[in-house]
Amino acid sequence: MSNEITIKSRPMGDYGTNCYIVDINGKQIIIDPGVGAINWIKENAKHPVAILNTHGHFDHVWSNNEVSTHFKIPIYCPKDDLFMLQNDPFGQGTPKSKANFAMKSDEKINLLGIDIIFHHFGGHTPGCSAIEIGENLFSGDFIFQGSIGRVDFPFSDKEEMKKSIKKVLSYKKNFIIYPGHGGKTTLEKERNSLKAWLNYL
Repeated sequence: MSNEITIKSRPMGDYGTNCYIVDINGKQIIIDPGVGAINWIKENAKHPVAILNTHGHFDHVWSNNEVSTHFKIPIYCPKDDLFMLQNDPFGQGTPKSKANFAMKSDEKINLLGIDIIFHHFGGHTPGCSAIEIGENLFSGDFIFQGSIGRVDFPFSDKEEMKKSIKKVLSYKKNFIIYPGHGGKTTLEKERNSLKAWLNYL
C-alpha cells in the first residue's frame, strides 16, 4: 500500500511559529506544537500518534504537554535539547513537558509504516534537527526561505551551524523544506543562499 501524505500548517503565537500536521493514511504526526496550538490540532487531527519537536525553543514546544496529555501520545525530541523542555531557559513561562523519546543524532524511527529521520543540524540550538518524512524535510529553525536560524542566542554555536550547512549541502536529494517560520521552499532553491551564509558566518 502506498502512503498518502498530506501536510497542513498554521503559524502559532507572536513569532508565527509553524505547527505542522502530517497526515499519513488517515493518522497524524504533529510537528512543533507552538503557543495555542491545541484547538487547531483538535480540529484537524482526529487520530494523532506522536509529537515531534525539531528543537527545544519555547515557541516550538509550548503546547507539547497539553497536546500529549489530551491525545495520550508520546513526544520525540532531540536529546541535546531536552533540558529546554524542563527548565524554561529563556524565562518565557513555557509549560514544562517531558519527552518520551530522546532522539540521537540522525536517528531513524518508524511511525505509521514510514521511516522518519531526525537529521541533526546543530548551531541554532545544540540538538536542532530537521525531520525527514518522505520527500519532506521539516527544518525547524535551521533553514528558512533565503535564510538560516540565528546563532546569537544562549546555547547557539556559530561553528556548529557552519558544520550543519556543509552537511546539508552534501545531500543529493532535493527535499521540499517546511521551515519553522515562513513559507516552504526546496533544498535546491536554498543552495546558493546556504553557501552565502557559510561565507558570512
